[in-house]
Amino acid sequence: MDSTVDSFRTPEGVTLGVEHFGEETAPLVLLAGGTTMLSWPDALCEALARGGRHVVRYDLRDSGASTTVDPDSPAYTLRDLAADAAALARGLDDRPAHLAGFGVGGMVAQVAALDHADAFSALTLVGSRPVAPGPVDDDLPDHEEAAMKARFEVPKPDWSDRASVAEWAAAGAAIFNDDPDAARATAERIFDRTQGTEPPFHLANQVGMVFASLDCEPRWRERLSGLTLPTLVVHGRRNRFFPVGNGEALARDIPGARLLVLEEAGTAIPDSAADEVATAMLAL
Repeated sequence: MDSTVDSFRTPEGVTLGVEHFGEETAPLVLLAGGTTMLSWPDALCEALARGGRHVVRYDLRDSGASTTVDPDSPAYTLRDLAADAAALARGLDDRPAHLAGFGVGGMVAQVAALDHADAFSALTLVGSRPVAPGPVDDDLPDHEEAAMKARFEVPKPDWSDRASVAEWAAAGAAIFNDDPDAARATAERIFDRTQGTEPPFHLANQVGMVFASLDCEPRWRERLSGLTLPTLVVHGRRNRFFPVGNGEALARDIPGARLLVLEEAGTAIPDSAADEVATAMLAL
């Protein structure tokens, strides 16, 4: 399926890299990257478009084709990223949009739905959790210790070398129960879209490290019980980065939320699950 790549400029002057699938007159499904748009697989975007939706995936700030300044010291907050999502939704369609967030993009989506509820008609959260990066609440499982240890033992790549970065991504995928070949190919695509050559730029694009420096206060978990949007929570049973208990907690915290557990998935949405996830999203 053909897609169109362009950019969107928010009223605050932030440029967001976007890609469109499907008819632009159809109801909008907005996919917030985690951090780049390529965290959302082509197969899912195409399945949603075949289901009669205008699908737009986009890069968060400091990744992909979006405004990139200093990933080590971001001069914006989680609330600003949420405002970006709302501005994009309002700018692309007069109707409220179905907002979906992947990983840390799911944190953006939660705050956007809370702070800008009128901009959205439904919410999908994939592989995320209801608290910011850092220490987790007692009822939430943290990153699996053995997986994190194994990941940190993989030698860091030469960030200036595309093949080195791609092999590093493939090694991480194997640890986190994702497809190494798919991860390698995605890492190459992400590398080609990265605007800077220094390590912070590649870390922001490949692993979203900008969130480690982002102001995510105040907490929002306690507000989730007030959400009234139809909500789908999708989580991989084999996710070792955000174990499935995080998705289960999100589904408990949001009234009426449906939980879809992908039994064979890790952190990524495999192409084999694209139709299942699209069907669940289209039902909201």
